[in-house]
Amino acid sequence: MFAVMKTGGKQYRVQPGDVLRVEKLAADAGEMIQFNEVLMVGSTVGAPMIAGAGVQAEVIDQIKGPKTINFVKRRRKHSSKRTKGHRQKLTLVRIKDILEKGAEKSGVKAAIGAGSVPHVATPVVEVAPAEKSQQLRRPPRNPPLRKSQQPRKSQQPQKSQLPQKRRLKSQQQKQQQ
Repeated sequence: MFAVMKTGGKQYRVQPGDVLRVEKLAADAGEMIQFNEVLMVGSTVGAPMIAGAGVQAEVIDQIKGPKTINFVKRRRKHSSKRTKGHRQKLTLVRIKDILEKGAEKSGVKAAIGAGSVPHVATPVVEVAPAEKSQQLRRPPRNPPLRKSQQPRKSQQPQKSQLPQKRRLKSQQQKQQQ
């Protein structure tokens, strides 16, 4: 007997004993899962799904697919190119049993995609105030001042503000005149 099931946006024709690579599922190796979206079992066709049907499978491993490389090169006067690789995360499953009826009562965990599982927030650990002071900290970085925030420069610098050598030169020039 065979069945046509749907998971990860794709349809698979399966029989007991088949090994499939499907989109990543939220299950660990060795767990039993059940696919409840069954489109066809034997000669029975659903509209669109068969109520109460299921396909039970055992998770073998979480794997990565082959690497796909996307190379983009823009021609003409722009000598730019970009290489980007990707490896799809997959779940390796072995089909154990095909159920025509009573799949919801079997007690096996439903197969859920890894993207559908809500992210569990990790607890935040508070550091005691004494420990915080012992940690090394970088001094805060002062951003550069905007033009409106910069101090205004006076029109003519005072004589006391001029450097010593400049003052001497200006005095010598006055004496020569």
